[in-house]
Amino acid sequence: MSAQLIDGKAVAARMRARLAEARRSIGSRAVRLVSLQVGNNPAAEVYVRNQRKAAAEVGIDMEVVGLPDAATQQDLIAAIHEHSLRSDVAGVIVQRPLPSSIDARTVQMAIDPRLDVEGMHPANMGAILYREPQFPPCTAAAAQQLILETGIDLRGAETVVVGHSEIVGKPIGLLLLHRLSTVTVCHVGTRNLMLHTRRADILVVAVGKPGLVRGDMVKPGAVVIDIGINQLVDGSIVGDCEHDSVAAVAGYLTPVPGGVGPVTVAMLLRNTLRAAGADV
Repeated sequence: MSAQLIDGKAVAARMRARLAEARRSIGSRAVRLVSLQVGNNPAAEVYVRNQRKAAAEVGIDMEVVGLPDAATQQDLIAAIHEHSLRSDVAGVIVQRPLPSSIDARTVQMAIDPRLDVEGMHPANMGAILYREPQFPPCTAAAAQQLILETGIDLRGAETVVVGHSEIVGKPIGLLLLHRLSTVTVCHVGTRNLMLHTRRADILVVAVGKPGLVRGDMVKPGAVVIDIGINQLVDGSIVGDCEHDSVAAVAGYLTPVPGGVGPVTVAMLLRNTLRAAGADV
């Protein structure tokens, strides 16, 4: 068996085409996404360039606002409030990583939930307990979309999520629960990871540890969504799964890069258009 790779770039391209149509449907008024970044981070800047390129393709004006390295938490929150008051702004995001002196949770709570297109404000996160919110967390929503692309029946499917972060692990587990998947969430306290992963029809891995999941830990034919992004000493980018051995066993597998990442950006743009009033 050789896994079918789930082409995130192709999925994202189809999404952008639909989003561009939705953008045109709301007329010529400005739809602006403000991105706030503290200091210079080469990795973050690459991500921002990709966001801007995708936003321009859809018809969203992404405005990048840089704050100096010495900016305080109060400076960042003041910038959030300043841009949130603008009538042309549909969404506000804060790029990570942040300096250690700035608390990410406090900053996220400073964003108006109506402008929280990353879906990380407590109000939007809490809404997941009841339903899929208008602004779901982008990476979790991307993972769900890529699972749906395989055509697997989620109802009753055994899903194992490795990683319980607020950004990915917890929300993807809840999103799939809404679709009546049977969800297990594993984490650092899990005693026998393989015991859980080998029974998963759907395996979502989001830890940030290269090679954590090997082929012998995967159920034959499983859908494997690898969300990990890890840079090795030689500069190469790999996921949390040992690609070759997992690909030999799984039915479907997301590549890294080119899997979840492009769809995450598309979800950010979808949330922005929703914030602007588009029906998408």
